Amino acid sequence: MKKNHTWKRIVFYIALVAVWQAFDSANIWPDQVFPSPLEVGEDLVYSAADGSLFFGIGTSMWRLIVGLAIAIGGGMVLGIFMARVETINQTIGSLVLGLQSIPSVAWVPLAIIWFGLTDAGIIFVTAMGALFAVTINTYSGVKNIDPNFIAAARNMGAKGEQLITSVLIPAAFPYMISGFKQGWAFAWRGVIGAELLFSFLGLGFLLNVGRQLSDVSQVIAIMIVVMAIGILIDGFVFRRIENTVMSRWGLR
Repeated sequence: MKKNHTWKRIVFYIALVAVWQAFDSANIWPDQVFPSPLEVGEDLVYSAADGSLFFGIGTSMWRLIVGLAIAIGGGMVLGIFMARVETINQTIGSLVLGLQSIPSVAWVPLAIIWFGLTDAGIIFVTAMGALFAVTINTYSGVKNIDPNFIAAARNMGAKGEQLITSVLIPAAFPYMISGFKQGWAFAWRGVIGAELLFSFLGLGFLLNVGRQLSDVSQVIAIMIVVMAIGILIDGFVFRRIENTVMSRWGLR
């Protein structure tokens, strides 16, 4: 069944490229506005050959991993405290809901003031973009745990750190995985947006270079790379983890 779905996707993208090429051959738009698939492919090959593409991917992925790790760690701690301590939920919880509505790129001016044009600034934007999604999903997961389950664990001697690591986190993990997945999507957008505005290495930097040179083929090529990485990570990392967790917890 999965192989069938894979072939459907492959056929779809091949058809999409074919339609793209057909429109380009019909001269519906000038190449300066929208290049042909061949021109975009040539740009990708050239970027790969001189190493700039792989360096950009590696730089962006490193920033993403560090920022997302910070967001996951901080979001889990904050979400658990919000779920277990009502005073924190009524105070910090309302702030978290408000901060979640702030787009990742809105943190860029603050990051530049605090950290300058450095990796730390981009990682800060990335972490802030993902933090609150992880926090809210962790909070929802812990809040939805059956109170009788927690009471039984307490009666068996679980308390403090042991209650959190051995009871609360495993029981809330399906919700947390959804938060990690959502957080990753926000973090990926955040790191590309920050690099675009910081103009400091990474895939976002390559996008900005294409804009400055009015090289639309480079812009579209890097956008395709950003999209492809998103599809691959979602399909090969988070979807597999999500399916494993859901199956193990008997949720599907």
